[in-house]
Amino acid sequence: QVQLVESGGGSVQAGGSLKLSCVASGYSNKRCPMGWYRRTPGKERELVSMVSAAGTTNYADSVKGRFTISQDRDTNTLTLQMNSLKTEDTAVYYCAAADGNNGICSWRYWGQGTQVTVSS
Repeated sequence: QVQLVESGGGSVQAGGSLKLSCVASGYSNKRCPMGWYRRTPGKERELVSMVSAAGTTNYADSVKGRFTISQDRDTNTLTLQMNSLKTEDTAVYYCAAADGNNGICSWRYWGQGTQVTVSS
């Protein structure tokens, strides 16, 4: 059974930093990506950042240059370093892990979410 457990959310003033961590237990797929999504009330869930099995990273335009995703495949740990936080970064952040085979991956596993609140 796959479980994704996030930690590191909290409240911070604009301009501050937070680091989110996710430990994926029971997850053994090393060919599919992992990533971070966020959701704000009334808005669609947004892909914030992802890292492929090859280590390629992608970021939403809104967080480029401020957020950094990293992954340790040996320990199945995913982190998101968030710097220069803005009030619009306020959201529930979810760790996600994709699964699949034959080169086709889809987002399948989700953490419970961790709240990030940025105040002005």
